[in-house]
Amino acid sequence: MSEEWLIAMGLVLVLEGLIPTLAPKAWKKIVMEMSMKTDSQLRITGLVLMMVGLGWIFVIS
Repeated sequence: MSEEWLIAMGLVLVLEGLIPTLAPKAWKKIVMEMSMKTDSQLRITGLVLMMVGLGWIFVIS
């Protein structure tokens, strides 16, 4: 893997850790609400997030 990919993955982990670190109660609530969603709702959410991320990468590069 290139160094850029490793840095990007590290940044993902940092961002993923921000919410439970800064607001653990809110994070628990979000996780509980997500567990009540259907699989199709979670898939659509994941797809939308991936498209936003790809759009972000396209715009900045």
